[in-house]
Amino acid sequence: MTDVREDLTGRVVAVFNTGSGSCDASSESHARKIFAGAGLHGVEIHVVDPANIGNALKTAVVSADVLVVLGGDGTIGSAASLCGVSGPYLIPLPGGTMNMLPKALYGPVDWQSALKATLARPKSKNVSGGDAEGHRFYCAAILGAPSLWADAREAARDGDLIEAAKRAVTATRRSLSDAIEYEFGDMTGSAEAVAVICPLISQDMDCEDAALEAVALDPNSAASLFGLAFHAAFDGWRNDASVTRAKVRCVAVRAHGEIPVILDGEKVQIEREVRITFLPRAFQAIVPSTV
Repeated sequence: MTDVREDLTGRVVAVFNTGSGSCDASSESHARKIFAGAGLHGVEIHVVDPANIGNALKTAVVSADVLVVLGGDGTIGSAASLCGVSGPYLIPLPGGTMNMLPKALYGPVDWQSALKATLARPKSKNVSGGDAEGHRFYCAAILGAPSLWADAREAARDGDLIEAAKRAVTATRRSLSDAIEYEFGDMTGSAEAVAVICPLISQDMDCEDAALEAVALDPNSAASLFGLAFHAAFDGWRNDASVTRAKVRCVAVRAHGEIPVILDGEKVQIEREVRITFLPRAFQAIVPSTV
């Protein structure tokens, strides 16, 4: 990690997504106070509705030296992908529900605390990741029917319990019938689900490791499937006897139909074959030097 104080004296652009739960009418004023407290008085802050967030990020990436983004997992993921290796430094602030990448970089703190700590002692950090058929992720990918539990969870969060129950039944049926085939290097087999964990959050690798952690799992009940879909990257599931693990730079997954996938908390649909490759340098984040 290197000192990036000089970059913070350049053009700093902040993009806040009003669709995220942590962005409200006071967010801009709070951010300006934090920036001013760090001696940054010329920061551009754009508070944008969800329909225009994509264009706002693309515009900001072109001219910024440092991009600060407040949003959910989808917004954060888009910003990281747009920054890439050659783009501006990124400060991704937690504004959504899961906040996988911000939590991995800053810990379980609110966005104001993360921003204050980062500006107080800024350091750059190379973040590696994975690429799944053009879709990038930086924490974890969950592939297979267990990821369908995301639909049930979202419906329950919205208060639609009947719809949540319907989606839970669908997820359970598919989880018990739709096995997928995998290749972890020379290791092959079939499983209910495959998790691909990046070095940033892996409990079994250092952040600098040049590989992904691939895991094949065969949960035995709907309850364990639900747990897998949302806690696989963080809990002690590695102790489960059904777990097959490998450190690889490439993962291949095949199924008879579309493969449900969750990348860093966001659901995507990919066709029958998914090839995931390791990205040793995905983007440059700014984090507190104590991280």
